Amino acid sequence: MGKLRGRGRGRGHAPRRGFRVDRYVRESPEPSHSAGEEAPSGDESRTASDADSIEDASEGSDASDTSDASDASDESDADAVLGAAEDLTTRVPVAMWDFQHCDPRRCSGKKLARHGLIKELRVGQRFRGIVLTPRATQVLSPADTPIVHEHGVAVVECSWARLDEIPFGKIKSPHERLLPRLMATNPINYGKPFKLNCVEALAAAFYICNAKPLGDELLAKFAWGENFPRLNLAYFARYRTCADADEIQNAAAQFEAAVAAERLARDMEKTRLGGYGAIALPSSDDEDDDETDA
Repeated sequence: MGKLRGRGRGRGHAPRRGFRVDRYVRESPEPSHSAGEEAPSGDESRTASDADSIEDASEGSDASDTSDASDASDESDADAVLGAAEDLTTRVPVAMWDFQHCDPRRCSGKKLARHGLIKELRVGQRFRGIVLTPRATQVLSPADTPIVHEHGVAVVECSWARLDEIPFGKIKSPHERLLPRLMATNPINYGKPFKLNCVEALAAAFYICNAKPLGDELLAKFAWGENFPRLNLAYFARYRTCADADEIQNAAAQFEAAVAAERLARDMEKTRLGGYGAIALPSSDDEDDDETDA
């Protein structure tokens, strides 16, 4: 009788593709949302199955090497587009006011805290760096780079649906800022503009203010993290060239107008392709009536 094979996960599974940040190596704990929630990240603990044979293991290794090379290439391309080769790599303060709105198992801010990458602040405690808050009146821009590089970034960790419960008057900072238009890639609000979670908001601030490696380090703790800079690459490339908040607002308005125009073009194309099915036509009975009246 031949050897029976179990119903395993299959042959030659390559290790799950990771998000490369090894160019910015720091001595830090092993890996760990502004308002919003994050879906369970069970995929992050997933490992590849054992190979069934030496041949299978070799195939998996080749796939892993190809994946790693692709990741490195993607990151280099992003650095080139953003002009991020000389960005800040030294850690700066990262903090949050946590209002316990989120499930601890699904909260990106708490995950960062578990890995020692963010400090929790008390309500009323002052933060000297940039504070990302929906109650701010000024948009973050590269003009804020010196503040970010010296004093860091903080966020308000709460649910978007419960903003009216937050005592924003007790969140102390001389540098409150809004983020410009960006697309969320977290599992709860994927594809929605502005609905960033905590780690996305922090990473966005670092990307705009010439500290991309620090944003990469935070996003690397999430299985979906690499999607955030990819989806927003055009936004970041434009925002980083702006001199101040006014230019950022103009750029964001242009992006919004372009999205609206593209949506209108798609709707018109659907109507064109729909033909008669997209246009309300009179029924056959109406046609008969018209002929009779004539």
